[in-house]
Amino acid sequence: MESNTVVENSEAAKENRILAPKPVADPSLPTSPALDASFTDILAEQWKTPETANYRDASSQVFHFADDEKTPPVGDDVDTKDKLETKTETETQVLLNEKTAKEQIARENSDDEDEDSPYDIVRCSVSNKDNPEMYSLTFRVWVLGVIFTGVLSFVNQFFFYRQNQLSLGGSVVQLLAFPAGYIMSRTLPKRKFNTFGWTWTMNPGPFNIKEHVLISIFATASSGSPYAIDVVTIKKIWYKSDLGFIASLLFILTSQIMGYSFAGLTRQFLVYPAAMIWPATLISVTLFRTFHEIQNFGSRMTRTKMFWLCFTISFFWYFIPNFVAPALSYIAIMCYIAPKNVIVHQLSDAYNGLGMMNFTLDWSTISSNMGSPIAYPWVMACNLFAGFVIVMWIITPIGYYSNTWNTGNLPIYTAHLFKTNGSAYDIHQIMTSDQHLDEAKYAEYGPVRMTFQFAISYGIGFAAIITLLVYIGLHYGPEIYQRVRQSREMEEDIHMKLMRRYEEVPHWWYIVLFVITFTTSIVVCEVYHMMPWYWVIISTIVPLVFTVPIGIIQAISNQQPGLNVITEFIIGYGMPGNPIANVTFKVYGYITMTQALNLVSDLKLGHYMKIPPRHMFVVQLAGTILASFIELAVAYWLMNTVKNICTPEGYPFTCISANTFYSASVLWGLIGPAKLFGTSSPYHPVLYLFFVGAILPVPVWYLQKRYPQSFWRHINIPVAISIAGAMPPMPAASVVNWFIGCFVFNYILHKYRNTWWQRYAFSLSAGLDSGLAISGIIQFGIFAKAKMPQWWGADTNHCPLAATGGFLNRPATAS
Repeated sequence: MESNTVVENSEAAKENRILAPKPVADPSLPTSPALDASFTDILAEQWKTPETANYRDASSQVFHFADDEKTPPVGDDVDTKDKLETKTETETQVLLNEKTAKEQIARENSDDEDEDSPYDIVRCSVSNKDNPEMYSLTFRVWVLGVIFTGVLSFVNQFFFYRQNQLSLGGSVVQLLAFPAGYIMSRTLPKRKFNTFGWTWTMNPGPFNIKEHVLISIFATASSGSPYAIDVVTIKKIWYKSDLGFIASLLFILTSQIMGYSFAGLTRQFLVYPAAMIWPATLISVTLFRTFHEIQNFGSRMTRTKMFWLCFTISFFWYFIPNFVAPALSYIAIMCYIAPKNVIVHQLSDAYNGLGMMNFTLDWSTISSNMGSPIAYPWVMACNLFAGFVIVMWIITPIGYYSNTWNTGNLPIYTAHLFKTNGSAYDIHQIMTSDQHLDEAKYAEYGPVRMTFQFAISYGIGFAAIITLLVYIGLHYGPEIYQRVRQSREMEEDIHMKLMRRYEEVPHWWYIVLFVITFTTSIVVCEVYHMMPWYWVIISTIVPLVFTVPIGIIQAISNQQPGLNVITEFIIGYGMPGNPIANVTFKVYGYITMTQALNLVSDLKLGHYMKIPPRHMFVVQLAGTILASFIELAVAYWLMNTVKNICTPEGYPFTCISANTFYSASVLWGLIGPAKLFGTSSPYHPVLYLFFVGAILPVPVWYLQKRYPQSFWRHINIPVAISIAGAMPPMPAASVVNWFIGCFVFNYILHKYRNTWWQRYAFSLSAGLDSGLAISGIIQFGIFAKAKMPQWWGADTNHCPLAATGGFLNRPATAS
């Protein structure tokens, strides 16, 4: 499913979901005291909903799930006895056999009601019944899956290159697929067709929950911009060596699909055991069941109506901040008060400053970088924002204005690289013709320099990795040990028994996938000089070794330690001076594992929802292949048609994530960690933050154990420091406004208008995201060559002094 928000050490914003707990996509996840709040350590009360408690709203209407697992197959609307009276002897025998089979299923489900998951958190969310006759991979799934995959892939890749990187996720698909499937079930013909001996129909009957799940998995299997496209982008834009469409496509497909083989081959460790819970999937399970519950709200507004209302408002409003008055995207109050003060501009600017007193009237500013604020529990948001304040508003000003590492002549906040005199660093002055580091030219041109904030974000990223591992050991160590033992010794739970009814995907399918993708990746890397073949083998060993242990951690604690720094150090020391090899190794060594774990999470969702495994395999593979084609086509279309793309002059297509990815390729690949963090480097001290990260969680853990009901129970150190890993490229003001939005929705409305929040909050969020996404695409088509007349609101930056240099090379107040 949707993979939400990754935090990496100053890498592309798409990685912001790895070190922090995943953002919550729906509030409906039940929690269990026995698990010691193992889902993101957030108070369970915040996410209590009618679907998981005996709750009555103002009208005393009981919320309860429909037994979708008992939904009769199409045609059972007429009593079997009546049918028998009008059938021939052969037809009568067929109906009797069908009836006998249904009675057998009913008896099995009746027996199953007494058997359930050994874990309370699963029992609250997942049904212990199944109807194997319920159809799943239907014509509707293919049609809606292809449509939603195309829309999400196009929209997310289109916005990947923009200043505000909006991303549509699984919640939009879940919301829209439900009415779309219902309409198709009411309008499509029920005629049966015979194609090459295979009988099929456009409309097998009522739209059911298994179809709904498969459509969502189809569309979100690879709907976000693939990490490999960052490599394609920086090669074409910065390194001036286009990989080509076919080679790029093979590179993307191999890096994406190789994860399937690891996912499939680890099922017996990460999917089948009941002890491998995967808490984030329970959110999706509950949301799907909520859509298919029986409820009667009378004339009240439905979730779908709320979605389309918000969609319409968002669609038309986005014309104002996106085209008519871009100044409304970031309203920098301090810069209006002191328009010529350099320090004020540095403190207030959104993109090259710290975002103080910088507000917005643009939903894309709020949701594009951190995701919708509605998707984050209030306590988690407080931890994130506290970490932001400490790093960005306390540590960064102190380090910068004290001229630490001689950074006072650089901007206060940017991912760009500089020479020691503050001028832009030109990598072409230090490279050979084959894009490797030329040591002689590097010694003559001078070392690379980065801002204090950029350097310290690397150090905090180092600390975050160790902090997360220590935190997991302290809080979940005994539980992980116990679950691993249980996964080997515990008998099959009810969900595994029910899944035995379906044909499993044989291991050789996944082995064939691995052989094809692994072989192709070696060919691509060798033919196009991206990385030697033996480094491809080494990069594949990394996910082979770490997928199971890190998968176990994520399956139990919902937190995934990132391997990005490990892969960067391995290839950085192994092949210094080769930036393309560095990022290619990271794609195959790091992203393959994250893709595998995303797919394992989807497999667990299918396991809980009793989806036939072979149907899961087909939609995951089809969705990934289709999305890869569309995303690469959109990327090449924009890179070939948008003038000055990935530069300030190309606004709004400034590619803030790709810019950061390019800087990382220079620092870790072209220059290398030996030079960047060696004893002679000014940035050597940041390595000591590895040790700081090991100490940070310990005192907080002790205080939480010593005073379990105190304020300390809300503190989550990994979450608090993880936000620093996304700074840069994330605009600082975006975090500020995201937190304000979270305060409004997840504190005020959640506390004082809880019934409304439970019913409509996520429909509102999905509507706002979808409306501005479609509006942005349409405006690009209409106004691509149009420009608003110059006026105050048309100015996109009212803090221009923040980006033009440091505070040491000019007075605080410019003339």
